[in-house]
Amino acid sequence: MPDVKILNENQLRQAVQLDIEAVTCIEKAFELLATKNVSMPPILSLHIPEFNGELDVKTAYVPGINSFAVKMSPGFFDNPKFGLPSLNGLMVLFSAKTGIVENILLDNGYLTDIRTAAAGAVAAKWLSRKNAATAGIIGTGTQARLQLKALTLVRDIKRCVIWGRHHEKAAEFAKDCGKKLGIEIQAADTIQELMNQSDIVVSTTPSQEPLIQASMLKPGQHITAMGSDADYKTELDATVIPAVDLYVCDRLAQCIIQGELRPAIKAGTISPDTKFPELGEIITGQKPGRLSDEQVTICDLTGTGVQDTAIATFARNRTESAGVGTLFTS
Repeated sequence: MPDVKILNENQLRQAVQLDIEAVTCIEKAFELLATKNVSMPPILSLHIPEFNGELDVKTAYVPGINSFAVKMSPGFFDNPKFGLPSLNGLMVLFSAKTGIVENILLDNGYLTDIRTAAAGAVAAKWLSRKNAATAGIIGTGTQARLQLKALTLVRDIKRCVIWGRHHEKAAEFAKDCGKKLGIEIQAADTIQELMNQSDIVVSTTPSQEPLIQASMLKPGQHITAMGSDADYKTELDATVIPAVDLYVCDRLAQCIIQGELRPAIKAGTISPDTKFPELGEIITGQKPGRLSDEQVTICDLTGTGVQDTAIATFARNRTESAGVGTLFTS
């Protein structure tokens, strides 16, 4: 059997950062999802309510990419109480031609963080106003920080408003990210306050109760909802999607089951057979995107296996160029 290359988190962090090349990689993944005969099975999702945990398994074969990834991504949201990260996991790369294992990426969720943030940048690039200057971030965790950085790659963000359940964490976010990104950041007391000031809003929480109401929306706003990726999570009230001008999803079939469409369909505010455009269709021009600066838009990101295959092969190529990794003979 051929040797397998094992890459650890530190090697992957050195080779892959949240930069414009990573954003372009994920943008291309959405384009391929809309134009190629991609094989992407439904997410295997295991919920462990006793410990506030879950495990998602995602994969996709994309014609034109010579490998495919299988990603195992646990999320145990009480872990910070024990001094542990909420997310970890790994990816395995297989040859698309032979099925032989090529690489094991022990990234502890790092590549998922990067591809998720990059997807937020892609959504903002294609759906937010070009002159959007104020970002609103709901949540204070790792993904919240990365989403703000990702927005600065595609828009001239001059100011940010942050809201979190714990005000001290929001204040810490404002101090740290403001210094790193060189922009003004303030912590809001309420989500309504954040919505009033923001051109682009990104919600990044594992909330099981709606956070954003239709009454909070303002003309010209774009919202990227990326926290709801399981059938028990929701960040948008069931009245929000019917109230906006354009709702876009990463994968329609997935959003019906695990995204913000699920609670809206359950509440009867959206018909289950309503067709909505996918982000890849906007990118490729198959469907229209934002038509005016006054429109309110939403992108529902549940995370796709195509993104995982794309970022895993991107990481493999970067680490090969750097000559890092440990060969393991099976």
